[in-house]
Amino acid sequence: MATPLSDPSLSPLRTIAVVGLGTMGTGIAEVLAKAGRVVVGIDISEAQAAKCVAALEASTARGVERGRLTEQDRAEILDRVRTSTDLRAAADADLVIEVAPESYEIKQQIFRELDGIVRPETIMATGTNALSVTRLAADSARPERVLGLHFFNPAPAMRLVEVVSSVLTAPAAVTAVTDLALDLGKEPVAVGDRPGFVADGLLFGYLNQAAAMYEAKYASREDIDAAMRLGCGLPMGPLALLDLIGVDTARTVLEAMYAASRDRLHAPAPILKQLSEAGLTGRKAGRGFYTYETPGSGTVVRDALTPLEGGDLAPGREVRSVGVAGSGTMASGIAEVFAKAGYGVVLAARSEEKAQAAKARIGKSLSRSVDKGRMTAEAAAQTLDRITPAGSYDAFADVDLAVEAVAEDLEVKRQLFAALDKVCKPGAVLATTTSSLPVVACARATSRPQDVIGMHFFNPAPAMKLVEVVRTVLTADDVHATVREVCGRIRKHAVDCGDRAGFIVNALLFPYLNNAIKMVQEHYASLDDIDAAMKLGGGYPMGPFELLDVVGLDVSLAIEKVLHREFRDPGLAPAPLLEHLVAAGCLGRKTGRGFREYAKR
Repeated sequence: MATPLSDPSLSPLRTIAVVGLGTMGTGIAEVLAKAGRVVVGIDISEAQAAKCVAALEASTARGVERGRLTEQDRAEILDRVRTSTDLRAAADADLVIEVAPESYEIKQQIFRELDGIVRPETIMATGTNALSVTRLAADSARPERVLGLHFFNPAPAMRLVEVVSSVLTAPAAVTAVTDLALDLGKEPVAVGDRPGFVADGLLFGYLNQAAAMYEAKYASREDIDAAMRLGCGLPMGPLALLDLIGVDTARTVLEAMYAASRDRLHAPAPILKQLSEAGLTGRKAGRGFYTYETPGSGTVVRDALTPLEGGDLAPGREVRSVGVAGSGTMASGIAEVFAKAGYGVVLAARSEEKAQAAKARIGKSLSRSVDKGRMTAEAAAQTLDRITPAGSYDAFADVDLAVEAVAEDLEVKRQLFAALDKVCKPGAVLATTTSSLPVVACARATSRPQDVIGMHFFNPAPAMKLVEVVRTVLTADDVHATVREVCGRIRKHAVDCGDRAGFIVNALLFPYLNNAIKMVQEHYASLDDIDAAMKLGGGYPMGPFELLDVVGLDVSLAIEKVLHREFRDPGLAPAPLLEHLVAAGCLGRKTGRGFREYAKR
């Protein structure tokens, strides 16, 4: 009987051996068996082979319970899988997929032995995500039949498969495994041989920077993870993801990437070595960046580094009314957030007309919320009534908190803070929403730098839950406490960070985006393949080029320049392709063309 996923008679790859029956090998075996392939699972450990069979039995039993499989389907899937501790069991395989530990010595030994066992036409695939496929192929008797087939964990759920060719790989072998991946219900992406390929090549640089950020005590592990989940819509924060992947595995991948690129961004953060050598390799060990209930558990438990609820914050200042400076999308969104939370809001712009237009924009936003059933018409009307438009910052005379959301230009912001210093009453908290400029420069434009702090909202402010709270070396404790309390009242998740370029989110996000541009610039992979790889392999809500076009290439370039200027790392230099597109006026969706072209509105 054909399986629910495919008809194996249509593929020349009908019998497939999987060498290495750890978590990944077991997952691949399950995917293949469900797709009607005869699977030979091979592992040097009898216990590991038995564990693989038990896992398949449990997984297919759950499939029956959930109505995804019949009992007959389950019996046939299990009947297609046999296990062995002898590589000679792969003799009749059409394809061998090796997923042994990430070691050249181990993998080369397996390939050498397979050369004397399998048929001349058998394709041999390595599941490596860090080692050179070319180096493994060159050591084989039939290098043209060797390629990379990189599944993602958990293999049954993750749709991405990277098909990796070396300069030695025969096109027919690539075609055969690509067709197999499609037949398995996966999305194959064709890539060349370089450490990390596409998805891990972009992902691990980002994870490494997050580890270094934590090691520098710039932000807590909880705040780094929350910032990337809430600020970028990622399914997991980077430190939690390192624990899931395995700190030792991440270190191995980064070592391979650094050996090839010599990019300092790929040089493993020292904390990865420290944790690995201490045996604190993540979930599998019960402890890594976080501490877990038991080894293998995903349940985080409190440890010495877990922050106390409420922390050690000083008493804050009372905030009853809020001033928002600006008339753009961000200013309107922030004013809407405060008004919804019950605050009286003064929305001031450079003219009464601009302020009225901003309030009208808020009215339309509230109407959409009513239409979608998110709030009542009465609540929307009350919210709008709390907003008072003004054509001058003199209207901020009585506010307790003034938040600026004007142009991302330091001189413009400095002039505004000098004006707020004169207008706002003593004790008022002055906040900037800058995403890339030094908060302390705004503070120094006033006579009260202790009252100035960063409140970096994310766009669109009514929907995005994150606020980065940015203290300068001059910010008073009670000002910090005030802003933390206010964030709670407006139902935002506050994360603390210091006053340096990019804060948490942009400092981790934009180098990743820049590296994606470099991949295209170097003709390593296409826009579509990179976007697909990061959405399917990394769980990103948008691919890097989709996101760049939404953010705006000019905005992205400005942030890249700020990061490069502050950290002075050659790896952070903006990709020339980004600079060329901005110079050509191709700024993304707002101009109709960026990395892609868009229909005119």
